[in-house]
Formats: sequence, C-alpha cells, structure tokens
Amino acid sequence: MAQQNQPARRGRWERYKVTGPFSPQDLAGLWGAIAGVVLLAVLLGWALDMKGGVVIVAAIPFISSWFDSKRILFQFDAAGARVGNVLLPWNDVTQFVVAVPPGSEEVLIGARLRQSATLPAGARVPQAHPDMPAPLYVAVQRHKFDLAKMVTKARKYAPAHVQIIVAEPSGERVAS
Repeated sequence: MAQQNQPARRGRWERYKVTGPFSPQDLAGLWGAIAGVVLLAVLLGWALDMKGGVVIVAAIPFISSWFDSKRILFQFDAAGARVGNVLLPWNDVTQFVVAVPPGSEEVLIGARLRQSATLPAGARVPQAHPDMPAPLYVAVQRHKFDLAKMVTKARKYAPAHVQIIVAEPSGERVAS
C-alpha cells in the first residue's frame, strides 16, 4: 500500500531543545515529588478506599514536565522560543545566534529580537559576553549542541523570517 503524504505534525515532540546537566537539587526534587505522589496515593487509597494507581498515573506527566522544564536551557517549537527562563513568541525573534568561544567547552546560543519587542516581566538578561553579539543568550555544553540539527528543525517549522547566524571572530555568517 502506498504511503500518502501526511501534513507535518506540530506538537510538543517536534521541537529543538538543549538541556543542562543534571543538578543534585533537581534530582532530589524529582525523587521527592515521586515519593510524595506515592505517599499521597497510599493515603488516598487508605482514607477514601480509592485506587492509588490513579493518583500516580495522573501525576506522572506533571512531574515529568516540571523536571524537564527545570533542565531546558534553549528550546524552540511551534509556539515560539525559550532562551533560559525567557519565553519568546515567534514574531519577536529575528535571529538565533550561535557562538563558540575559542578554547571553551561551551557554546553560546542567543536570540536577537525585533526592535519594538519587550522582554516579559522578570526576565533575566545575562551580562554581555565578548563572543556573543545577541543580548539574550545561554551557555550550553558543547557536546549537547548540534548546529545541523538546529538548522534542520528551524527549516521544518520555524517561521521563514528567523535566521540562524554563526558568530565567529572573523564575522557573522548564516548557518546552512
């Protein structure tokens, strides 16, 4: 049977993200949340004669998404982009900028915004970095970053006006 052309899916699973390393505090929070849910399930099962598995199954997606959101440093998907703790709608983003400081184990990923864009209240903007021309950026581990994958994902579902720029000591170039 011939496979039909299917429209592109635009869901949570279609995104580009770079996460930070596991931190002891986040892992402790994850295991604490799991233990708390299991304890709640046992108490509800005992007090209300309710199936404790229902509570556990209902809580797993929330715990998983909370833990995942704590580790995400950079992400873009159908809804927009996230740089650190700052969520940006697509119409505010003009370029993603990637810089690899010489001799560093980190890659800097940033976003340039349109002139009239304003950052959400409480957004933390890092100090200026000499190798990063974008004002809003994060540092990620080099082994977790893949420029080719980022470009492929951006072509697939980012708006056409968004460019990916590589900032090098000799100047800037559009990633291909």
